[in-house]
Amino acid sequence: MIAFAALGLVLPTVAAPLTGQATDSVSDNVALTTENSVNAEYVRTTETGDITLDLSPSDPALAADGLNPEARTYVADTFRIRYDGDTEAAVWITSDAAGVTFLADGAPIDARADAVTLAPEESVAVGVVVDTRGATPPESSEFTVRANVTDADTETADPAPGIAAPDPEAFAILPWRDGTSARLICDVINTSTGEPFEGDPRRVLKNVLDRAEEMGYEVNVAPEPEFFLFEEDEDGRATTETSDAGGYFDLAPKDLASDVRRDIIYGLEEMGFEIEASHHEVAQGQHEINFEYDDALSTADNVATFRTVVRAIAAQHDLHATFMPKPIPKINGSGMHTHISLFDEDGNNAFHDEDDQFDLSDMAHSFLAGVLEHAPAITAVTDPTVNSYKRLVPGYEAPVYVAWSDRNRSALIRKPAARVPAASRVEARFPDPSCNPYLAFAALIAAGLDGVERDLDAPDPIRENIYEFDEAKRQEYGIDTLPANLGEAVDALEDNEVIADALGDHVYDKFVEAKSQEYDEFRVDVSQWELDRYLETY
Repeated sequence: MIAFAALGLVLPTVAAPLTGQATDSVSDNVALTTENSVNAEYVRTTETGDITLDLSPSDPALAADGLNPEARTYVADTFRIRYDGDTEAAVWITSDAAGVTFLADGAPIDARADAVTLAPEESVAVGVVVDTRGATPPESSEFTVRANVTDADTETADPAPGIAAPDPEAFAILPWRDGTSARLICDVINTSTGEPFEGDPRRVLKNVLDRAEEMGYEVNVAPEPEFFLFEEDEDGRATTETSDAGGYFDLAPKDLASDVRRDIIYGLEEMGFEIEASHHEVAQGQHEINFEYDDALSTADNVATFRTVVRAIAAQHDLHATFMPKPIPKINGSGMHTHISLFDEDGNNAFHDEDDQFDLSDMAHSFLAGVLEHAPAITAVTDPTVNSYKRLVPGYEAPVYVAWSDRNRSALIRKPAARVPAASRVEARFPDPSCNPYLAFAALIAAGLDGVERDLDAPDPIRENIYEFDEAKRQEYGIDTLPANLGEAVDALEDNEVIADALGDHVYDKFVEAKSQEYDEFRVDVSQWELDRYLETY
């Protein structure tokens, strides 16, 4: 059984007891026992017991433990959660506001990962911590208490994630830690059912790959993640000062970061990566390291690991590595071009057909047609940040036009040259390295498989430079554009059942909620560009 309760909070700018007003409209299953009082109790009665929020006056001892004046954080208020059930309960406490975290009996808790475990008739003192660093505290906030109460005879209606199940094949020593640490990737298991948790991104990708396997295919993926290396200031904070003045495929002395790339490659190879190529990219301070294709799940694991390795080894060189898509305006951003191919049960490349003009099978044409059809919705997943759409603009080698080509790089999908049949593939050029690789690959593959199942016909390739087309010519060729911002991308995702089904209800709902909030926060923010342009003009 799940209990939900929420309290509207007013957050002060100085350390002081919090005041606010409770509301009785948070849930049909939540009863407010004391109307409109800050000392009210919310009670959710389950078959196994009661979860009670006692919004009593602040606990001085807890507040003292949590106060950190030097860090400009303070405990704004405390409350107590009591549990009167017959079995153990796991409780999560979260907030919608930046800079608001929590203490449980004086110890910090990670709202995304840590549950407070309560035995029957046990309680916990919770401190609401406000961090004022870098911004004025929000005027109001809402915190949510969610409990998962386990009953031996019943299953919870909305089970929470539980244990992490290690994947032995994903074990690897971290070489820069002198053999004292290792990577071990885990799947998340639902504690109530013993089944995989549907909110696990790795499970989302596995579900799509299971569908491909049922169709008789194994999916191979090879990404090309790009990143920037920036100098750090005297306090160790990242700047946007590039570490070199190199350009595309430049070598030392202009490429001063070649030693850093070398150390990153050595570290990756010690972890089992097969590095295909590395080089300086177009922008100053921008780099690319490519590793060999592998099955889609292993590749997603490798992308997640790659980002960690790059950051860690860059830090050893007093540099900050970022996979932010567009950290510097008016230069090329970082992408993660993703090559995809399907192999049949006999180990043959199902994308290859030597009799085709482009060496692509009918199935490959249908696959890329599916990706093109669903591209606007896919973009929300493969380019998931507000900043992603600063990269997806014409003129900086990032594709924005929904088309494919075998010759030019202005199209969304390119068919690279293949020297051998096994190398026939399609390249999705629009993903960026800020994406969750599990969700991004799942969305791309699901779209392609939908095209295969529906036997879609791919449009003719565009061999001209689409960047040079005007709007009339794009309309003549039937070329659409990607969403112009994260808000449009989320709208496209909400209108697309195929990608939504691939993500699953849990991930889809949470993803749309989080990204809608992110875009709303961006829309109401005032940028430095606006201040520079308008503050003294009007």
